Amino acid sequence: MVMLMAGSENLCLCRTSEPRVIQGLLSLEDRKDHVFVHLVENAKFNRGRGKKYLGVAGNLFAFACKMAFENGYEGSVSFDSKTKLVNHYMQFLGAKRLFGTHLYFDPIVAYELVNKYFRQ
Repeated sequence: MVMLMAGSENLCLCRTSEPRVIQGLLSLEDRKDHVFVHLVENAKFNRGRGKKYLGVAGNLFAFACKMAFENGYEGSVSFDSKTKLVNHYMQFLGAKRLFGTHLYFDPIVAYELVNKYFRQ
């Protein structure tokens, strides 16, 4: 089980059983027509082949998509990716490229992410 703790536009993802251990961080901004993600970062122990937990970044992006739906933006989320992660975000999360390393989630993908990580 996980929880998100909010403080302005910065959030951290923690397990409820370990609330002081940060699994990942998210910094986002409401741009009044979509949500822009400034930063998504996994804890070091959640990166690479030996990661402790799968889906940390997906969970954080799903939170941004959920916020975009709640704010009336049809799940519209955009972000600038680190170059080496562009293909990863496109392949595993369904992000689409606007230009260069600027990616976005369309409403269908955003809906799928929210349903995957925030099941009712």
